[in-house]
Amino acid sequence: MAEQITYRRVYEETSPKEGKRVLVDRVWPRGVRKDEANLDEWLRDVAPSTDLRRWYGHEPSRFAEFRRRYLSELKDAGHRQAAEHLRDLAAHDKLTLLTATKDVDHSEAAVLAEWLAEI
Repeated sequence: MAEQITYRRVYEETSPKEGKRVLVDRVWPRGVRKDEANLDEWLRDVAPSTDLRRWYGHEPSRFAEFRRRYLSELKDAGHRQAAEHLRDLAAHDKLTLLTATKDVDHSEAAVLAEWLAEI
């Protein structure tokens, strides 16, 4: 299933080969109009908590700890239902996880893609 799960920036041009397009950020991306986002879903409840997101601050040196904390958050009551829904989507369709983060390889989308590939 790993080849069916990709991640990219929401600002990049879309392709019909992307499958389901799911925004996984808690905050709507700047400069993107909702009617032009070309999303299947905005799954904000699967995103890292505001506290974790602020602590991380997209500092690559904190990524390993961010990843550990975020994977732990995915098991809590606030994230569980959205995480299970994302797993269901990944099990049935090609899935593209979208984020506004500039460094997508150090983002929640990258962590989610890896996590989903392990199921």
